[in-house]
Amino acid sequence: MPDVLLLTLLLAAVAIGWWLGRRERSKRPDPAPSPGLARDYFVGLNYLLNDQQDRAIETFVGALEVNSETIDTHITLGNLFRTRGEADRAMKIHQNLLARPTLTSGQGDRVQLELARDFLSLGLLDRAERLLKGLIRESQDDEIRLAAKRLLVDLLEREGEWAAAYEVAHPQLLRQSEETRRAAAHWLCQLAEEERHNATPVLARRHLRQALNVDARCVRANLLLADLEHDTAHYRQEIALLSRIPDQDPAFTPTLLEPLSRAYRLLDDEEGLVDHLHALLEASPYTSVIILLAETTRHRAGIEHAIDLVSEQLNREASLGALDYLIDLYRQSSQGEALAQLELLQRHTRTLLGKLPRHRCRRCGFAGDQLHWQCPRCRSWGTTKPITGIEGE
Repeated sequence: MPDVLLLTLLLAAVAIGWWLGRRERSKRPDPAPSPGLARDYFVGLNYLLNDQQDRAIETFVGALEVNSETIDTHITLGNLFRTRGEADRAMKIHQNLLARPTLTSGQGDRVQLELARDFLSLGLLDRAERLLKGLIRESQDDEIRLAAKRLLVDLLEREGEWAAAYEVAHPQLLRQSEETRRAAAHWLCQLAEEERHNATPVLARRHLRQALNVDARCVRANLLLADLEHDTAHYRQEIALLSRIPDQDPAFTPTLLEPLSRAYRLLDDEEGLVDHLHALLEASPYTSVIILLAETTRHRAGIEHAIDLVSEQLNREASLGALDYLIDLYRQSSQGEALAQLELLQRHTRTLLGKLPRHRCRRCGFAGDQLHWQCPRCRSWGTTKPITGIEGE
């Protein structure tokens, strides 16, 4: 489809250019014949009819004269080449345009923006960065400057330059886009993780509070703040921070369970853990909450109470993970033929669970066991969450 669109555009542009040229020459008193364009046009058609599309494209591009009436066509051609995965061709077209002394400042800015996109596609990040910074600094066109900022932010993010990306995005891009605010909060979390690793918790806390100011629903920021409280043995403060997460996004409730149970154990407060888990279960009956509460109940009150708890939850909502755990509870209290049948059944449930991913990106559908704060496929921040439903949480 891009090939057809490209060739159609080329044919139309060359034909219009030819017609305009003939019309202008007809107005002159002594028109001089100019057969070059017509020859190239028909040579290109011949290549096209012989299914030699690449040679046809090259011929049409060469035949299309650069002037004020065809500048938009040349820019579009370059963009189509880049879309086809031929960014090197796009770069040549845009560089050729940029070398023309007849370009207006606005046209020059547009061409530089497209050339920066070519450089990004080719991995020439330094050259793209120089062009984009120049446009942000010098262009008189607000739309060009805004587009250049978005591209520069994307480039800096790819290079892991979190502070620089935030500086470019703040404040204009943050005001305009919820997606950019969400991404910026994660850039600040990235900085905080580096600072925690470098034993500078004061800076880490500052960036995490800043992240929550940028995006109040940033679950990751509260998880990292809880980790910092854990590092200093402030377990009550850790629990308080983890308790905020279900209000930010209930889907991340399973993610907070491990640090939550660890903090209660270090406080030797099993009763507090049970009460907390009951409250979470009432709000969101996730499989991980059911299993952790049942396991805690089994240690405190025995296996029968754990079986009753899981059975009650399964009557409310189906869950393959909870069913597998219930089978395991029954297996521990069975013997003989019943035990063999339960073990067979559990082998099947474990096989099914082993094939299921635990997290999925809500934007592109990428799935896997690991929680990625930035989706590896679509590069969106904060869109990968625990999977819910009968096969998940």
